[in-house]
Order: sequence, then structure tokens, then C-alpha cells
Amino acid sequence: MTAESLANLIARARTGDSEALGRLLEQHRPFLRLLAARQLDDRTAVRVDASDLVQLTFLEAQRDFSQFHGDREEQLLAWLKTMLRNNVGEVIQQHVRAEKRSTNREQPLETPPGSQRQAEWEFAAEQSSPSQRVMRGEAAVRLAQAIENLAEPQREAIRLRYLEGYTLKQLAERMQRSETAVAGLLKRGLQGLRSYFAEL
Repeated sequence: MTAESLANLIARARTGDSEALGRLLEQHRPFLRLLAARQLDDRTAVRVDASDLVQLTFLEAQRDFSQFHGDREEQLLAWLKTMLRNNVGEVIQQHVRAEKRSTNREQPLETPPGSQRQAEWEFAAEQSSPSQRVMRGEAAVRLAQAIENLAEPQREAIRLRYLEGYTLKQLAERMQRSETAVAGLLKRGLQGLRSYFAEL
């Protein structure tokens, strides 16, 4: 989507054009779903789907769009990401409260040391790791759209390997496949991403 057409959609959405607002939000669904999946720790992700958090964010965006005053994609992204972070934070807090009420509350709330994923309790606007930097800005939206077009096993393998930093061995254990099978998923996933961008 060009900057001009996005600005036009924002302007139309401000006049109450629900179709324009819907197109604006849908354009960013894959990116936000990927971001939500990264922010949910493994234990919370079992109970809450990233897609549900994105849908909740979209409902809030539709309700509160009059409060958005930007006219560029990076401003829209920042606004949507703030709402999503708040929703993820609330879900994690609900999970923590549920853990405290459960009979298993003696278990640590944090992921045990040495495991691949740590619970992301802070949602700072400035992220610093290489994989987190990839998830910023317009390029991140395009990448998320490309990943969304992959078959589900390839999408999960790419996300865990290149965005979460899983090793091939950890990835095989997580996906309950052989390392050879996982390597094949990654290879086909990367080929799919190259094809997607070659056609743009």
C-alpha cells in the first residue's frame, strides 16, 4: 500500500467510512498477530490465542479511532501496537492472578532458567535485540504479510527460528519433528518468502 493510498484511507476513515477503516486494520492484522504471539509467554499462549488479542485491539481501534491523530503508517502502527501491548499485558496479569488462585501456585511464574522462551513482562517501546528490531516499522508489516502466506508449519518454524531465536534442536523438540524435517520446513518457508517478495 502506498503512502498516498494509506493517507487517503485514514482520511476516509476519519469521515466515518467503516470500509476504509476496516481495510486499514486488515492491512496490519498479520503484523499484529505475529507481534502478539511474540509477546505471549508459552503458558499464557495455551489459554489465549494471539488472533483473539488482535481482534480485541481492532474492536478498540474502531471504537476509539477519533482519538488517532496521525496520518502516516508508522503513526498508525505505533497507535495499534500500544493498544495491543495493553491487551497482552492485561491478559498476562489475568493469567498471573489465575495462577495464584490455582493449586499449582507453587510453580514459578517465570520460565525456568535455560529454557528457550522467557515471559515478556515488559513491553518497552524501544526494543533492542536484532529480531525485535526486525519487528519495527513498515518493513515489519510487509514481512508479517509474507509470513502469513506460508503454510502453518512453515510459518511457525520461521517465526520460532528467526524471530524467537530457537536452535534447530530446540525447534525440533518444540514442533515434535526430526531436525531434518524442521530444516525442510525452514527451507521451504524461506523459498516461499523469497517468491513472495520477488512478485511484489
